[in-house]
Amino acid sequence: MEPFKIGYRTLKTALGAAAAIWIAQMLELEFYSSAGILTILCIKITKKRSLISSWERILACLIGIVIASVIFSIIGYHPAALALLFLLFIPVAVSFKAKEGIITSSVIILHLYSVKKLSWDIISNELALIAIGVGTALAANLYMPSMERELKKLQQEIEVKFKLIFHEFYLYLHLDSHDWDGKEITECAALIKKAKSLAFRDVENHFARYENEYYHYFKMREKQFEIIEQMLPIISSIDKSYIQGEKLGLFCESLSEGVHPGNTAVLFLNRLQQMRHEFREMPLPKTREEFETRSKLFFLLNEVEQYLEIKKTFKKSDV
Repeated sequence: MEPFKIGYRTLKTALGAAAAIWIAQMLELEFYSSAGILTILCIKITKKRSLISSWERILACLIGIVIASVIFSIIGYHPAALALLFLLFIPVAVSFKAKEGIITSSVIILHLYSVKKLSWDIISNELALIAIGVGTALAANLYMPSMERELKKLQQEIEVKFKLIFHEFYLYLHLDSHDWDGKEITECAALIKKAKSLAFRDVENHFARYENEYYHYFKMREKQFEIIEQMLPIISSIDKSYIQGEKLGLFCESLSEGVHPGNTAVLFLNRLQQMRHEFREMPLPKTREEFETRSKLFFLLNEVEQYLEIKKTFKKSDV
């Protein structure tokens, strides 16, 4: 059982629905409770989603009113008329990309059916309900709490996981330690997924931009993490220590200490090229086992280089 809590969106929904119903009551509108239902349906997790949902519901309601007016005027107020109405209305709403508003507009259509007459007063009543319900929802969603603190926290947690992973690579390659259970890999994957989702929500709360620095940062870390996942089976398959592996292990320890939002990838790339040159100057392998191990180490060297190149292209701003 999840702990009981009242979130910010829940509070907005409750107050918004009550405000919409109160306004509709004050204006003495028929079916005033429908204004509250519209508000509940239109308050979404981000400003962008709320705006899209509101537009779809308005469009679907207008389409429904037009089709209902025609069908009821021709056939009358019979269940058969409702069946024909929905047979026409639903495909039309879907074709106009207003699928999310089908249920809401169905309520409006049933209002018209229940009063069994059409007039400008009745239609204006329904339009007023739509305007109040949607307008209240949009007003409630004008303010969204800042996600800066949570995004910063996720960024720090991901960096800690990266540090731990590279430290384990160091222990394996340099000290031949085999005690790691690899839990940081799954934990880091979950953190990156959560962080990208939250950063995308932050993007959708700002209509003037399509990305923010955090979203760009987490995408960069996701690409780096894919490289780390590719390195893992190669490292675990190395069962004998050589000087090249020990040097690469020390380099991984340096990477562990250098994980932070800043961009120092160029410095590490220079060190990597020096190490690559040292490896090439070393004597050739004397056994097949040494040849295979050193081949794996060269592969890891290339993977580390890709990891650093990804960070090199990252344009740091406020993150």
